[in-house]
Amino acid sequence: MKFVAEKKQSARAERERVLWEELKTVAQGLGIRVREERLLREVGYRVRSGACRVRDTNLVLLDRGLPLSAQIEVLVDVLAGRSIETVYLSPAARRLLDGRREGEAGAAG
Repeated sequence: MKFVAEKKQSARAERERVLWEELKTVAQGLGIRVREERLLREVGYRVRSGACRVRDTNLVLLDRGLPLSAQIEVLVDVLAGRSIETVYLSPAARRLLDGRREGEAGAAG
């Protein structure tokens, strides 16, 4: 039984990694530079992963210390606000983005 649980967990981790790579590729295809950084936390300010703009560059900083699932959420947040209708996405990625958009529309309306 332990082997089956480990195999399921391994398969889930692989699906997350593939989804993370896909979302990074989509972001980059839309002209958003994605950087993975070790975001340091100091006394007096709070650093978080997310989108920003530096001069003419759209940028997403992902904290390498975050679990992959949290990094996926950051990428979904960034991409949910973009026009991606013409971009191919796997069904899993499309569900995540559509779910986020529906959540935002429900909160606004």
